Amino acid sequence: MAQQLPPRNAALVHAGASIDAHLLRVLTTLVAERSVSRTAIRLNQSQPATSSALRRLREAFGDPLLVRERSGMVPTQRALELREHARIALEEIDRMLAGPVAFDPSSSQRTFHIASPDYLAMSFVAGLVEDLRREAPQARLVIHPLARDFDYERGLANGELDIVIGNWPQPPGGLHLSVLLEDELVALMGRRSAPASGALTLRQYLASAHVVPMPYSMAQRGVVESFLAGQKLARDQRVVVPYFEAAPYMLVHTDLVFTTARHFAEHFARVLPLSVVRLPPEFPSMRFYQLWHDRSHHDAAHRWLRGLVRTAAMHLSQTASAGDGADGAGADAGSGTEGEA
Repeated sequence: MAQQLPPRNAALVHAGASIDAHLLRVLTTLVAERSVSRTAIRLNQSQPATSSALRRLREAFGDPLLVRERSGMVPTQRALELREHARIALEEIDRMLAGPVAFDPSSSQRTFHIASPDYLAMSFVAGLVEDLRREAPQARLVIHPLARDFDYERGLANGELDIVIGNWPQPPGGLHLSVLLEDELVALMGRRSAPASGALTLRQYLASAHVVPMPYSMAQRGVVESFLAGQKLARDQRVVVPYFEAAPYMLVHTDLVFTTARHFAEHFARVLPLSVVRLPPEFPSMRFYQLWHDRSHHDAAHRWLRGLVRTAAMHLSQTASAGDGADGAGADAGSGTEGEA
């Protein structure tokens, strides 16, 4: 079924592409001035050009629009009807040409959608929410979980998602990206199982029983699996869990090892009897980034949201770096200030 246009716009439909903003301005001015010569003066154009515009308007609408009487030119009833529609159309055009409306987070009631796995410590989410509540108290935030069957690229393309936070070794192409932080990979384990040296050799790592998270993407391996596969090695995946935050609790009274980012490991080492153990130096770091679609790249509200996410990641990075300095066991984390791509 064909879509019905609102009544106030229907009057301009049959004119089609032959009507442009200039002709609409001529129409409204002619009705107001009731004179071709005065209309030409107001629009700063020649009288023949104005007469030509009137002729085109008459042809487009099938109406004389202005008719002569003893007192001068007067608009027809049709012209009076069209004037209001033209005025509304010109206001909309002027708003379109004025450029994007400035975004004011303090008064925004927009709902933002971010998708992320749970491999970022809750301190990151807490910091993000604190900043949101301070800067945009009327805005809403929905955090979506990522799963193997979740098509996040489609969600970004159709506007269901604003940002996806990820750490895949190879980010998907065709999306904008900015790095949030780069963190050291470490082993998290029960204190009784931790080596006295505070570090694992590659032989010890491969001989251990591991608890591993379920992959968040069917198309890509995780950082650890990609690294081991490149070395033609494999670890003993003894327990597979659907949630990152479930793994630390399984380590306290077992010999299991969980490989994760240092900021995540140190968070749980502060609340559970666990040890953060260094991995062999050849292990890669874990890079976290935010992804977004080109459709929202220039949107002022979206740019503000991306800045908010970067700030939360920067605070997390600074906290992790401070923790590294305390025990001397960690590598410096990135500042999260890399530019958007």
